[in-house]
Amino acid sequence: MTFQEYRSYDALGLAELVRKGDVQAIELLDIAIQRAEAINPKINALVLSLYDMGKKMAGRIDKQAPFAGTPYLIKDLGLELAGTRLTYGSKAYAGQISETTSYLLQKAEKAGLVFMAKTNTPELGLTPFTEPKAFGPTRNPWNTSRSAGGSSGGSAAAVAAGISPIASASDGGGSIRIPAANCGLFGFMPSRGRMSLGPAHGEMWMGAVREHCVTRSVRDSAAMLDILNGYMPGDPYGAPSPIVSYQVEAKTEPGKLRIAVSTSHVLGQSVDPECLKAVNQTAQLLHQLGHEIVELKDPPYRKEDLTELFLTMVAGEAAASLREMEDHLGRKLKPSDVEGTNFAIGLLGKSFTAAEFAYQIRRWNDLSRRMAAFHEKYDLLLSPVVSMPPFPIGALQQKGAEAALVQFVNAFRMKRLVRASIDKLAEETFSYIPFTPIANMTGQPSMSVPLYWTPDNLPVGSMFTAAYGREDLLFRLAGQLEQAQPWMGKVAGG
Repeated sequence: MTFQEYRSYDALGLAELVRKGDVQAIELLDIAIQRAEAINPKINALVLSLYDMGKKMAGRIDKQAPFAGTPYLIKDLGLELAGTRLTYGSKAYAGQISETTSYLLQKAEKAGLVFMAKTNTPELGLTPFTEPKAFGPTRNPWNTSRSAGGSSGGSAAAVAAGISPIASASDGGGSIRIPAANCGLFGFMPSRGRMSLGPAHGEMWMGAVREHCVTRSVRDSAAMLDILNGYMPGDPYGAPSPIVSYQVEAKTEPGKLRIAVSTSHVLGQSVDPECLKAVNQTAQLLHQLGHEIVELKDPPYRKEDLTELFLTMVAGEAAASLREMEDHLGRKLKPSDVEGTNFAIGLLGKSFTAAEFAYQIRRWNDLSRRMAAFHEKYDLLLSPVVSMPPFPIGALQQKGAEAALVQFVNAFRMKRLVRASIDKLAEETFSYIPFTPIANMTGQPSMSVPLYWTPDNLPVGSMFTAAYGREDLLFRLAGQLEQAQPWMGKVAGG
């Protein structure tokens, strides 16, 4: 098999070749490793090779498993793989070795996936771009001067560049959908409780975080969710079990859907014309497919849902993560141990009282009820994924006086000064991601679909969000869109 042949298949397609005996699992892994060695120096998507482990796995796979012999990449953030390094994108965790394996990876191995590497992620998963100081920036294979997005940027860049057809990804504020949009992939975030985060975690970020994957095809994502979904012992909650497999749903006609379209930036800022064009063209396609399209003047959520409800949670969780880092290091954390912005966010989290944090989390319920009422009128919400196409590496990093101020604040641990600048911090934080975090708070499923490329050949995704537990609707529509406007033929990275 040549690399071009390998790349023409999705994960299920490769597994079918293994099942028929047309190709061996070890051959697929060898091709994936050769591609990784050739392209990773250019895009910096992989931070830890697992080649020896992968070769052992390839030698004992069950050919009847759904993903038999397919190379698989693991995001270096929340998933534990016993005996391997887990850094969370931070130099502080350079020596951390996992003692257990996450339930999801146990299921993935049983499904026949062959683990070959871990992928780059921003430190602690706190930014929507992947530029950790510990490992350097991940570059977009469509244009290596541009961002692959985050926090699953390494996974998305690797899949888009053809190293593997599927990679793990997680989403706490858009971290599956953003890199999928930037890299021309299908990115699906399931409902809260759809799959377990155990045994290391019960919930993450107050339930905002969900694990899944980025893929080139809809059916790969659906099959992976069929495999990964389900309650595990000790989980704090679980989503209702699906009645029909998601692979079947992806092949089922969706019928006529009532889809609301919102492109307004909830903070009153501008949205790039290319992102607007992507949504408008998607809406036209939906209309041609027979769906009812309703344009909304304003988004069905509020500015404070981001600048108060979500920001308080992220800052509080960042502070908790830094405290866990102190436990790991066995000493008090120094500003030099982590990236400056993350240390400052931790200071902001420390400035909130327990009462303030709990109050904002309670307000998540109001948002969830409002969005539930919205979906009694509309099947789906269509919006941009982000406010601009893939931007130049480093464009969202703090520079000059702003970076110097962060350094000063951190050196003197000035929580009051960080707290005083919270409005400016919120404006900057959500300028790029005004759309994605809402579904994280409400627990709704949401997906980025690659239907548009800019004139200079940069992918721009369109985002669909459904009511809680309605992954079925999303997969039905995704399957229809993939058939109407296929994207598998578009490849990046040479």
